Amino acid sequence: AVFYLGSIFVVLTLLPWNDPSIQEKGSYVAALDSIGIPQAGNVMDFIVLTAVLSCLNSGLYTASRMAFSLGERGDAPKSFAKVNRRGVPQAAILASVVFGFVAVFFNYQWPDTVFQFLLNSSGAVALFVWLVICFTQLRMRGIILRETPGKLVVRMWLFPYLTWATIAAISFILVYMLTDDTAREQVVLSLLVAALVVGISLVREMRNRKAVSK
Repeated sequence: AVFYLGSIFVVLTLLPWNDPSIQEKGSYVAALDSIGIPQAGNVMDFIVLTAVLSCLNSGLYTASRMAFSLGERGDAPKSFAKVNRRGVPQAAILASVVFGFVAVFFNYQWPDTVFQFLLNSSGAVALFVWLVICFTQLRMRGIILRETPGKLVVRMWLFPYLTWATIAAISFILVYMLTDDTAREQVVLSLLVAALVVGISLVREMRNRKAVSK
C-alpha cells in the first residue's frame, strides 16, 4: 500500500490528473517522460515483464506445493507427494506447468469466455467458505465447552451473537446477489462448484470407509 500510494503521489506531483499523456502512454510512462528519462516506455515494459515473471515463479511454487500437500493427504494422486533425491516434488511441478500451459491455450483461444467462466464460478466461493466457518465455530465451540473447556484459551468477543450477525450478513449478500442480474450467475456457478466439491468429498469418504471396513 505504501509503494502503491507513494507512486501515485509522485505521478500526481509531476503531472495533473487530467493530462492527456496519461491516457495515451500510461501514468508511469508519462511521469517518466515528463522528467526527461529516455525510453521510458521500454523501461516500464521491462519492469512489468519482471513483475510478471516473479508472479509466475511464485504461482508455480504455490501450485506445486499445494499439489504436493494434497497428494500427501490423499486428496490428489499419490505421485504428487513423491520427491526426487533433492527433495523436489517433480510430479507436482510438472503437473502444475502442464496445467498452466493448458490454461494459457484456452485463454488464448477463448479469452473472454474462459476468464469470465472462471471468475463467475469462483466469485461467491469465499462467501460460502466463511459461512461454513461460522457454522463450524458455533458447533465446535459448543463441543469444546462440553467436553474439554480448559482448551478454550482464546474466547471471541460477543459470541455467539457476532457469529450469527456474520451469518446473517453473508446470507443477505448471497440473497441480494441472486436478485441482481449481473451477480446471479456468480452465485449459481459457485453453488454448482461447491456441490461438486462436496459430492466428490462424500464419495471419497464412503470409499475410504469401505476400504477400512474390509
